[in-house]
Amino acid sequence: MAHFSTSTGMLSGMLIRLLPLITGIAPMLAIHASYLIAIRAGILPACIPYLEGCTSISATGRYPPASFLFKSVMMPEAILMAAYWLFSVAWLRALERSAGRRGVGGTTIAVFGVAGALFLIIYVTFLGSEGAVYDFMRRFGVYLYFLFTVVAQLILIGKVMSVSSSLRIPGVVTITKIQLAVTLIPFALGVLNVVLKAILEDAVAFERIIEWIFALLMHSYFLLSYFSWRATGFDASFSVEESRVRRS
Repeated sequence: MAHFSTSTGMLSGMLIRLLPLITGIAPMLAIHASYLIAIRAGILPACIPYLEGCTSISATGRYPPASFLFKSVMMPEAILMAAYWLFSVAWLRALERSAGRRGVGGTTIAVFGVAGALFLIIYVTFLGSEGAVYDFMRRFGVYLYFLFTVVAQLILIGKVMSVSSSLRIPGVVTITKIQLAVTLIPFALGVLNVVLKAILEDAVAFERIIEWIFALLMHSYFLLSYFSWRATGFDASFSVEESRVRRS
């Protein structure tokens, strides 16, 4: 674990340690707050979307005034998510070094994770725009955002479970198993959704329910990462060598 010698270093280190918490909590707070604003504005019906599926997540951020909050949070969220994946790779490689292993797969995780964050930006940018092209870009962005993010999560899970078992870090193993569950459950729900679409005339409400549950579980993954980072004492800092710095 790195030690900080300045207050600035301590602040940046604290922010990095909180990165998984912010990445996991901020979007869900924004989605639910936007939904409440849309209800008060008379734009969307009031219900429990996780059980009734009366509206989609996209609808909560499609129209003003709710869209102002939704977009103002989700755009920075994409940047935070990209940063999360880069630091997650750094954390994984630190674990692998401790286990005497050569890190493999970190670049793949970073590529899928950062790509997912970029597609989130595309989705938010075109959310609420009218026209077939804009609708395509919105759907294209949200589908690939979910897909690429989950792929990055699954790859990281596999790598962390392997190295944490060899290092005998039971807390991380347990947390990673929970992360695996919250990542795989939506796929099971997706299969059920396909079946219901085939046998029901109208499965839109159930599809919306799956969307809400999927988003909640996917962002819970980031939240759980905070406890894994804390269990291993993960920290990070940025510095320069004083001998290389010339005073003007």
